[in-house]
Amino acid sequence: MMKIIRSGTAPSAAGPADWFTGTVRIDPLFQADAPGRTSGTHVTFEPGARTAWHTHPAGQTILITFGRGRVQREGGIIEEVSQGDVVVFPPSEKHWHGACPTTAMSHIAIQESIDGSAVTWMEQVSDLDYLGPDP
Repeated sequence: MMKIIRSGTAPSAAGPADWFTGTVRIDPLFQADAPGRTSGTHVTFEPGARTAWHTHPAGQTILITFGRGRVQREGGIIEEVSQGDVVVFPPSEKHWHGACPTTAMSHIAIQESIDGSAVTWMEQVSDLDYLGPDP
């Protein structure tokens, strides 16, 4: 049966300090009913805010909906992204994402759960690593 999830029916939450640096707001969008495994959230990062390093067992896709941000996979360079860009992280790839130092960024994050888990959180991204070699 079709389901409509009305905008604003799920409360916003602050991004937990264990998973984020800076001011982050998480707005749940959907959680699939079994046997589905997909969930989606709208995440807003204030300037300088970012996730900790993390992985997703089935990968993650983020759709940049506002502003300018940064993404990086382990061992890769910091890439700048903007509204309209789509970033696909393959399964188990260690990565982080967030806003640019002076500009906010929002994205829709879509991921699947495997064995009840959609993400494994790791260490925080240091200011030095976030700013990169040329701040």
